[in-house]
Amino acid sequence: MQSYRELIVWQKSRKFVTEVYRLTENFPKSEMFGLTSQMRRAVVSIPANIAEGYARKHRAEYIQFLRISYGSGAELETFLLLIEDLKYVTAEDLRSISEKLQEIMRMLNKLIDSLKPKS
Repeated sequence: MQSYRELIVWQKSRKFVTEVYRLTENFPKSEMFGLTSQMRRAVVSIPANIAEGYARKHRAEYIQFLRISYGSGAELETFLLLIEDLKYVTAEDLRSISEKLQEIMRMLNKLIDSLKPKS
């Protein structure tokens, strides 16, 4: 593989950033520096850490950055539960975005597992 850009998980997570940004556009203005900002930072962190880890060229560092990416997904998952509680989104929108996040997190787990040394 020549670049992280070839990774399907990076491609999907990059596209997912746009979806989360669009979702948060409709949040109350009072959330601009709260959940909106937190969600956007978490979602941007997913593809950014995939890319940074890939660029490190050392397997252990790459795995660590993929774990950070996964952690950002878990953070975002928590925010999605909070916006459901606050009724900032419809059930349909929440289901759709949650499914996409779960797919990305599964892909990250598989990538991490594939990079771990075999014992």
